Amino acid sequence: MSLLTLKQAEVIVDQALEKARSLKLPPLAVVVLDDSGHIKAVKREDGASMFRVDIGQGKAWGAVAMGCSSRALANRAKQNQNFFLTLAATSGGKLLPQQGGVLIRDAGGSVLGAVGISGASGDEDEACGAYGVEKAGLKPDVSG
Repeated sequence: MSLLTLKQAEVIVDQALEKARSLKLPPLAVVVLDDSGHIKAVKREDGASMFRVDIGQGKAWGAVAMGCSSRALANRAKQNQNFFLTLAATSGGKLLPQQGGVLIRDAGGSVLGAVGISGASGDEDEACGAYGVEKAGLKPDVSG
């Protein structure tokens, strides 16, 4: 099984932010977690609110914990709100089922971690995350 490297995580963060700047998005925070939910790399742009890192981390943490994109989690939460309230409580508030969390997979499909982004719309956050993952030579999973 391959592991997410620091270099790959740094590329994901930097490329996601580069994409955001090219789209002229508001200031973002980008958080990359490994497959155990631990922070591998994080950056918060100047002007991004104080909550952005926490929100990005919650999106990525939920994706890693549940093995699917935060888009999929948001869709599931609509159908089963009580279960997701319980998950949020059980995780100590770490899980955030909102768009912007992208699973990071290797060429064989194994989950290496996730990137969570906060600051723009969910679709824009997700697009920047997927772009960063692709630029790192890995496979983004945004299925939902």
